[in-house]
Amino acid sequence: MRPHGSPELLEKRRQRALALLRQGWSPVDVARRLSVDRRSVRRWRAAHDAEGQAGLLAKPASGRPWKLSARECARLTTILLRGAGAAGYPTDLWTCARVAEVIGWRFGVEYHPNHVGRLLRRLGFTPQKPERRARERNEEAIRSWVRSDWPRVKKTPGA
Repeated sequence: MRPHGSPELLEKRRQRALALLRQGWSPVDVARRLSVDRRSVRRWRAAHDAEGQAGLLAKPASGRPWKLSARECARLTTILLRGAGAAGYPTDLWTCARVAEVIGWRFGVEYHPNHVGRLLRRLGFTPQKPERRARERNEEAIRSWVRSDWPRVKKTPGA
């Protein structure tokens, strides 16, 4: 499994490990200091011994590249923060299907709604569930019931 962090951040960690090894630290102590496995430290040292600095360089992340560029992701974030109502929807609720539609309209990129959640997490959004309330809900009647009837119905300690 790939560790968390950008390739550049991981490269800096490998460089730091090599610097500590040069200062005379043991691989076990370096691993403890950087919160990594000792075998990783030994593997980094072997890569450096075999390839020099090139052995520690950041490698591009594997997998399919994202369909949206960083600039497009920033524009999408701005659109999402304005709300679904500003994008022309009758309610201010963003759904994955709506976000997929907006991406198609604005950027000409097709995303399946089932995969939009991964993109939203990458942009820092988390799933939210709207609070469900009946349309017929009468707030004044509820407040009145809580003031007058609830104390009468509520079970008292020791009863």
